[in-house]
Order: sequence, then structure tokens, then C-alpha cells
Amino acid sequence: MSAEQSPKIVIVDESPIRAAILQEGLREAGFTQVVHISEMQSLLARIYAVDPDIILIDLENPSRDVLEAMFQVSRAVKRPVAMFVDQSDSASIQASVEAGVSAYIVDGLKKERIKPILDLCVSRFNAFAKLQEELERTKSQLEDRKIIEKAKGILMKVKGLTEDEAYVLLRSTAMREKKKIGEIAQSIITASEMLK
Repeated sequence: MSAEQSPKIVIVDESPIRAAILQEGLREAGFTQVVHISEMQSLLARIYAVDPDIILIDLENPSRDVLEAMFQVSRAVKRPVAMFVDQSDSASIQASVEAGVSAYIVDGLKKERIKPILDLCVSRFNAFAKLQEELERTKSQLEDRKIIEKAKGILMKVKGLTEDEAYVLLRSTAMREKKKIGEIAQSIITASEMLK
């Protein structure tokens, strides 16, 4: 694995000893670009400054507050996050999944487990990101459909068109103006609101 191919990894850990073990394990696994952040103050800004591909968070016995702060990081950064904790409970695991943590590993860290854990973390993150994308696309299509239906209703009422004629008018206008039908429909709705 060359330096260009090696993903940039951030380790978030207040303990220099644990971080050193992680860094050594990562280097042995062929990961060359590793940055350690030990300061929890303005953590998000520090992570954004590094712009990593993967984030490893290593916590010994995380309090609720620390976990919540880490979950906020996980929600904000949109990157694969693996969280290592020494002990946990089902509520923490549930919360971590909801926050988008890709891998939540209880019972610490062994060097030889790092690479398989990272691979799992990245593949889970990618699968989840794909699902999110599909969900967003579906939501957007539903929104477009609602807007188009509303615009057709306005055209039918104002211009005395049938539903099919209203749709054809929307489609031909969209093609002529090189815009999406949804955009044209939204313009009609906006205009009709203004003319009320």
C-alpha cells in the first residue's frame, strides 16, 4: 500500500499510550497517514482541519457526556467512525448505531484486530451511506411528485386544461427552458401564491 493509497486516519484518544499502540498497529497493517488528536477541546474543528478518511475514537470508560460528544462528532463528519471502548452497555451501543458509528468495539484493542476492524468499519459506512442516498433520492422524488401534482391542479384551474394537457405543458416548458419539471412546477406554485 503506497502513501497515496493509504487512507488518512485520525485517532482520537486522550491516552498517549493507547494511541501509540493504535498507531503502531496501523503502521504494521500498512496505514502510513495517521494523526493523533489528544485534546478534546474543539474536537470537531481539529478533525475538520485534518480531513481524515477514517476516524478511530478510543475511550477507556466513557461517561455519558463523553459518548454524546463523540456521537455528535460521528453525526457531523460523515466519515467511517470506529469507536473502541473498554466497557459498554446496550444503551450506549444503541446510541452509537443511531449516531452513525460504523463499528463499536467493546473490550479494547488488540493490534492484530485493527485492519479487519477498519475494513468492516469502511464497508459498513459505505453501505449505510448508500442507503441514506437512496432514501434522500426517494424523498426528493416524492416531493417533486407532490409539487408537479399541485402545479397541474393550478394549470387545470387557471387555463381550463385536462390533467394530461397540464402535464404536457409542464414537460414541454421544462424541455424548452432546459430545466426539470419539478423546477417549472415550483415556479408555477410560487407565481400563483404571489397572485392570490
